[in-house]
Amino acid sequence: MNNDNNSRLILITGGQRSGKSRFAEKITLELDPVSPVYIATAEIHDDDFAQRVRTHQERRGPMWTNIEESERPGEIAPEGRTILLECVTLWTTKLFFKFEMDIEKAENEVMRQVELMISRPGNYIFVTNEIGLGGTSSNIVQRKFTDLLGSVNRRIAQLADTVYMIVAGIPVCIKNNENNNGTF
Repeated sequence: MNNDNNSRLILITGGQRSGKSRFAEKITLELDPVSPVYIATAEIHDDDFAQRVRTHQERRGPMWTNIEESERPGEIAPEGRTILLECVTLWTTKLFFKFEMDIEKAENEVMRQVELMISRPGNYIFVTNEIGLGGTSSNIVQRKFTDLLGSVNRRIAQLADTVYMIVAGIPVCIKNNENNNGTF
């Protein structure tokens, strides 16, 4: 990523319940312990997910500015702040269905928003899921979405200064701005 505009992008990926959110919150608070911003891309559709959101909010505490935006976070992200965007997976899901499973349209819109956001000064920490490590699904919708998210994650990782993968609660740095191995 070009840091001429004083922006920094950190991507955190991993499996469900791997510890991604806690690690992302820790990094965000290290960069801005006073006034971090949390952009929530999820929409709440059931009681279980509502409880997960409450748990995250309670853990974060009152110093966070919370913004909910499920489609256009790049257009509303405040400039010059430290922003935790969670999560790329749910945001991509929203656009996948909005564009009627058109992978190209959904990917282009996600990347347009990402590039808009990181073109402005600030620290950006993105959380996503790594869902393509298993076998290929026999369900066409699942296959298309896995392909979409894999491509979005790859493209964001290419732009990122640092990429972590969380494995069983252990952060593994797989890219940093001094070591760009593995991006193509």
